[in-house]
Amino acid sequence: MIIKIVIIVFIVFAIWRTSLRYQKKDITGRELIIWLIFWFLVALAAIWPKKTDVIAQWLGVERGADLLVYISIIVIFFLLFRLIVKLEKIDRAITEIIRDRALKGKSGKI
Repeated sequence: MIIKIVIIVFIVFAIWRTSLRYQKKDITGRELIIWLIFWFLVALAAIWPKKTDVIAQWLGVERGADLLVYISIIVIFFLLFRLIVKLEKIDRAITEIIRDRALKGKSGKI
């Protein structure tokens, strides 16, 4: 029971921080909705953990906790892939900017 309280308190904190980031325009409305849905689903899984077993068995996994771990790993790897792609894109853009500035510097047009 204590873990449920801890999880719910953390969810409230996460929703509060997410809404602050939205107010500061750090995230879009679409991202806010995605995060709110995510935290809502986490709250449901924390409050009624046995319901995840039903969904897991329907998907061919024995326990709901196992399903949540599998989904979490898949999501983490997907987000890691997106992050790596963005970093590589930024790296190429910085390289291009530096190359252009260096070439302009050689011709005396800085």
